[in-house]
Amino acid sequence: MYRIRLFAVRHARGFERIYKGVERVMVALDPLFSRIGYNRIERPVALVERGVKALLFDCRMCGQCVLSSTGMSCPMNCPKQLRNGPCGGVREGGFCEVKPQMKCVWVLAWDGAGRMQDGLPRIREVLPPVEHCLAGSSSWLRVSREKAQRLRESRDAARAALARAFPEARRQEPASAPLSVEPARATRQETER
Repeated sequence: MYRIRLFAVRHARGFERIYKGVERVMVALDPLFSRIGYNRIERPVALVERGVKALLFDCRMCGQCVLSSTGMSCPMNCPKQLRNGPCGGVREGGFCEVKPQMKCVWVLAWDGAGRMQDGLPRIREVLPPVEHCLAGSSSWLRVSREKAQRLRESRDAARAALARAFPEARRQEPASAPLSVEPARATRQETER
């Protein structure tokens, strides 16, 4: 698992693209998920997520995945489970003070973030503490549901703005324009026939 975790960090940019693709698919499936019911699909999606992320990132299924913010290095692999940077005990060479044979999760996170397109600005963001009540739940499902909700709200706001602007536009521009005056030559030909 440790070697695969190192592989994921070395190839963080590719995994970032895959993550964005999965997120787009999940957001696009929101209408279907809403019809089925998010509670019904939570378990199967969490099962798939657990399998994929456990293999690639040694995921602990905290339910609040921050891999896209931490260079594809899961901070839950830290023996101290620090979510916002390394402790003061990082050994020479970037190794963990608790597990000397393991590279510090945050040293790997900075390395992976440097390889990602949006990694360095995102790794500087302060992450919220872990909500342990979400452990075992699907973060993919939660994030995609939140993004789909924001998209719906922005779409609804745009439609509402258009609806509010439409009556005002109708008052300023009538639906039918007055007919222009026909040239005299065209009206003369009609009367002569």
